Amino acid sequence: MSLFSNFFGSSDNQNPTESKINWINLTDLSQLDEIVVSSNEKPVVIFKHSTRCSISRMALKRFEAETLQYSVFTEKNVAMYFLDLLEHRAISNEIASRFGVYHQSPQLLLIKEGKSVYDVSHDAIDAGVLKGKI
Repeated sequence: MSLFSNFFGSSDNQNPTESKINWINLTDLSQLDEIVVSSNEKPVVIFKHSTRCSISRMALKRFEAETLQYSVFTEKNVAMYFLDLLEHRAISNEIASRFGVYHQSPQLLLIKEGKSVYDVSHDAIDAGVLKGKI
């Protein structure tokens, strides 16, 4: 069981504060307006995560580990938002509507100049590819 937990993660909810990424918790619809404005100054990443899904947990852990390899993923260069979509489904729905993307989980979006310029889900979430788009 321990090996299984190490590979897939535990069934506990993911706590973004335990991450090496300085996630900004996306918990209020008004933050989407802030994201649109700030995306004119620097790229914004939104990671939509289902805390009950082992696939989402694996994608998040892999993404977080991959970002450590690239110096571009700093607060100075990119704002990184984390959405617990089970707790904030209305925000997830608004993201889909506002940025014109089909809702998926896990899902990563890159917002530039107020628009989603890149979105991927599941095993297509790759920090190396994202780095090239920032």
